[in-house]
Amino acid sequence: MPKEKTSIDYVMEKASGPHFSGLRSPTATATSTAFSDANAPRQPFVIGVSGGTASGKTTVCDMIIQQLHDHRVVLVNQDSFYRGLTTEELKRVHEYNFDHPDAFDTEQLLDCIEKLKDGQSVQVPIYDFKRHQRSSNSFRQVNASDVIILEGILVFHDQCVRNLMNMKIFVDTDADVRLARRIRRDTVERGRDVSSVLEQYAKFVKPAFDDFVLPSKKYADVIIPRGGENHVAIDLIVQHLRTKLGQHDLCKIYPNAYVIQSTFQIRGMHTLIRDQEISKHDFVFYSDRLIRLVVEHGLGHLPFTEKQVITPTASVYTGVDFCKKLCGVSIVRSGESMENALRACCKGIKIGKILIHRDGDNGKHLIYEKLPKDISERHVLLLDPVLATGNSANHAIELLIQKGVPESHIIFLNLISAPEGIHCVCKRFPSLKIVTSEIDVALNGEFRVIPGMGEFGDRYFGTDD
Repeated sequence: MPKEKTSIDYVMEKASGPHFSGLRSPTATATSTAFSDANAPRQPFVIGVSGGTASGKTTVCDMIIQQLHDHRVVLVNQDSFYRGLTTEELKRVHEYNFDHPDAFDTEQLLDCIEKLKDGQSVQVPIYDFKRHQRSSNSFRQVNASDVIILEGILVFHDQCVRNLMNMKIFVDTDADVRLARRIRRDTVERGRDVSSVLEQYAKFVKPAFDDFVLPSKKYADVIIPRGGENHVAIDLIVQHLRTKLGQHDLCKIYPNAYVIQSTFQIRGMHTLIRDQEISKHDFVFYSDRLIRLVVEHGLGHLPFTEKQVITPTASVYTGVDFCKKLCGVSIVRSGESMENALRACCKGIKIGKILIHRDGDNGKHLIYEKLPKDISERHVLLLDPVLATGNSANHAIELLIQKGVPESHIIFLNLISAPEGIHCVCKRFPSLKIVTSEIDVALNGEFRVIPGMGEFGDRYFGTDD
C-alpha cells in the first residue's frame, strides 16, 4: 500500500508540471491541415427540397429565398440536369420516362453541388423542355453562396446526393391537386396538349412517384403538407436556417456540439485571456467569468421537470425544478480550474476526478480516478477547459461509460475547442453533448490549439514559470 500511494502522489506531482492540453495522435497532423487557413470560407448550408410533380416545391423554395433576403441563396433545379435525348429517343419521345432516375445526369449534379460547397462557381446547364435537349451555347452561372437549395422530384433518391444535404424537406400535396397543377403547367409553359399530359401522367409520372419519389419521403427531416400554402411550416424552417447560418460549420455537422452565443463581452474576455502579457490575477478572473458562462449554458441542457410554487403574493407560479442527480468530473489538472464555477452554480455538487497521463506515445494510460459511487445514476458534467486532439477526452468518456453512465447523460464543457477534437469526440460519441465558448482554427505540429491560449493549467495555477 505505501508504495502504491507513493506512486499516485508522484504521478499527481508530475501532472502539475508542463503538459499538452491533448494527447498526440498519429492522425492529428493530417486532420489539422484541413483547418489551417483561418480565413477559409464557411461551408454553405445545403437544403434538399423534394416532393411529387407540381407539389409546390418551387413555391416553397421561392418563399425561403424571399425570407432569407439578407443571405446569399442560390437555387439549383434537378430539371436542369436532364440528359438530352438521342435521335432515336426523340422519335419515341412519348415513350420516354422523364420521371425515372436514369433520366437525370446525377454525376454532373453531384459535381456541381460539391464545387458549390467548396466555394467554386459552376455553370448549370439549361434544358429546353420543348426540344428535350440542353442548350449547347448557354449556361446559367451559379456562384458560391451561404445557402444552396437543390430542388427536384428525385433529389433524395441517390444516397451520394443526400449526403451533401444539411436539411431535407419533402413537400407533401394531394395527388389531385398536383395533377391539376401539372396539366396547367405543361400546357401553358411547355406547349403540350391535355391528352398527352394525362397519358404521360398515367403511364410514367404516377408509377414513378409510387416507386421512387414516395419511398424517398422517409429521408426527409421536415415534411410540409400543402406546400407553399403552409406559411407556419416555412416560417419555422426559415427561423431554423437563420439559427444554423449563425453557427460554426462544425455545429451544422454535429448537432451534439454547441457554441455559446458570442457577444462583445465574450469576445473581449477571450481577447484578454489569450493575451500572453495578461497578469495571472486577470487571467484567473476573466477565465472564471467565461467558465461560469459555459457551466450555465451546460446546465441548460439538463432535463427539467415542471414545478409550481406559491409566490409571496399568494399566486401560483409554474416553473421548472432543477435536475437532482448531477455531478461534475474534472480531468486533472486543468479541469480543476472549472470546479469553482460549477460549485457556484450547483450548491453542494459532488465532483470526481480523472487523471490521465499525457506524456509520450502511451499517453492514454489511466493513472487515477475517484468518482462518486452512484455516478451511473447521475448526469455528468465533464470538465476540461481545452479540447485539443480529443484523445484524452475520449479516454475519460470511455471510463464514465464503463462505470455505467449513459452516453447521453454526459455533457463535456470546454472554454475552447480545436476542430480536430470536435471531430474526434462527436463522431465517437454522438449522444454526448459538447458545450464550448469558441472553436479555434486548428492544432499545430506540436498538437497545440491555434491561436489557443497556451497551457491553461499552468497559467491558471501559476506554474508556467
